[in-house]
Amino acid sequence: MSDKSESIMSPIVLAAGKGRQYDMGRMNAVFKADGAETQAKFSVSEWWLEPKTPGPGVHHHPEDHVFYVLEGLVNVFVGNNWHECEKGACVVIPGGTPHDFENRTEAKAGFLSFNVAGGFEAEMPGIVQWFVENPLQKLA
Repeated sequence: MSDKSESIMSPIVLAAGKGRQYDMGRMNAVFKADGAETQAKFSVSEWWLEPKTPGPGVHHHPEDHVFYVLEGLVNVFVGNNWHECEKGACVVIPGGTPHDFENRTEAKAGFLSFNVAGGFEAEMPGIVQWFVENPLQKLA
């Protein structure tokens, strides 16, 4: 039996293309579910990179990531190496692990990102502002 005072997460159903959009120039993120909706347990977002687009640079944060490639080929830096990840590939990135991603190809690429715990999305307005001030340059 559960405590009835405990709030229960509501189901989330979004149509294709729906969610909170974050435009970062050559890169775009669409948050499908985040901390407010998941009781801060996780977030789910789509990330799309135009052809020849670098990522944010090697970085780390306490949340765990799972990347699942939806389209194209995404190069992912994790474990001190770059990995070519094609459609259907899955990358598990434990919290605190340095990582990056980029699209080195001539075609658009996208991946789902699952963050555990939720809360990363609160950083998105600042991240968007950083990209406004520091636009991504096309990879050679």
